[in-house]
Amino acid sequence: MPRDPTGDGWLTSLCLSRTLMTSIFMAYAASLPVLRGEWAMSATAAGSVSTAFQLGYAFSLLLFSWLADRVGARRVFLGSSALSALAGLAFAAGARSYASGLVLWTLVALSQGGTYTTAIMLLADRYPPERRGRAVGWLIASSSLGYALSLVVTGLVLPRAGYPLAFLAAAGGPLLGAMLAWPTLRGTPNVVHARRAGVRFGTEVLGNARAMRLIAGYTAHSWELLGMWSWLPAFLAASFRVSGRTALRAVELGAYLSAGFHMTGLVASSSMGGLSDRLGRRAVLLGLAAVSAACSFTFGWLVAWPAGVVVAVGALYGFTALGDSPVLSTALTEAVDPAYLGAALALRSLVGFGAGAVAPLVFGAVLDLTNPPGLAPTVWGWAFTTLGLGGLVATWCAWSLRGAPPAAPARGARAAAG
Repeated sequence: MPRDPTGDGWLTSLCLSRTLMTSIFMAYAASLPVLRGEWAMSATAAGSVSTAFQLGYAFSLLLFSWLADRVGARRVFLGSSALSALAGLAFAAGARSYASGLVLWTLVALSQGGTYTTAIMLLADRYPPERRGRAVGWLIASSSLGYALSLVVTGLVLPRAGYPLAFLAAAGGPLLGAMLAWPTLRGTPNVVHARRAGVRFGTEVLGNARAMRLIAGYTAHSWELLGMWSWLPAFLAASFRVSGRTALRAVELGAYLSAGFHMTGLVASSSMGGLSDRLGRRAVLLGLAAVSAACSFTFGWLVAWPAGVVVAVGALYGFTALGDSPVLSTALTEAVDPAYLGAALALRSLVGFGAGAVAPLVFGAVLDLTNPPGLAPTVWGWAFTTLGLGGLVATWCAWSLRGAPPAAPARGARAAAG
């Protein structure tokens, strides 16, 4: 966990709360090879559950970000954390079929959005630009740690006790995260930024060339990253099945290895944000997006290759696909007026996670089209190629930042804390 530059442990505690919040996020993906049989789902139906989650999360981010501009990020973060704990327990108790899983997994998504963009807003208020990339990087890294924890917990419990208890174990994370959030933010000011006369959303965000290119880049990044995350455990399980593992053992190993790839994402997030503080946002974004796109076009064709090759390429994939996330977030905080940061993050969330919601569905549909009917696809390359298209767009957006107006310095005044 990070060492807080202010020395009071606030950043460490906030990141730990976020880790616990996200420790349910991969429970469905890690259980997918089992759930396809238990819930009688095609690949397209399985992808639709991930799509519903991403759409719910996109709407949640939109609503909570808009609300944070008006009532303060601290209040929204705390409210969302409480809702997340309740939704996680409801999912664990009631998801027993495709229909119930679809509804309750979407409910988890709807509750969680207020613990992400609001945390970015809290960091933007607390840290100056020269230290902000590092702080946001640690926040994104803490989410990756939560995803890895989710995969490990699910991978341990699923083969031994079944998916209902695996869901329950994963649901403990948001409950503990909500309990930690309250003492962490108890003394944190609830800032509502005053809006300057003559400044409007249309000019400050939609008319801001740099902000819109960052939002477009984030959208393409989300398509690639969220599509990959949704299907990664199933792909790795398929790879282990090809090499001769039993079905349950392949699922367990796929969950563990996916967790390892999320840990490479943790390293990327915690390092790339700080690197962009020194080298500049554009240079880091360009390099990461280009390598990630190359991995998307390659990874799916390696399903029958030796495990060492799959691990090496997958680790690079996990590092580069997530590494640009803190850089994109930090750059956006520097490109718009603080009073409209919540609105900018809301727009970014809507289009970014909307694209991320469609990606797993397209991936699943391509998987169905390129494989014979059945529960064990063997051709994965074309499905991963659909994700690579997003990587190419993200690369172009990063390259085009050179022609965008430079980010304006932080502007706007703070209202009294509430």
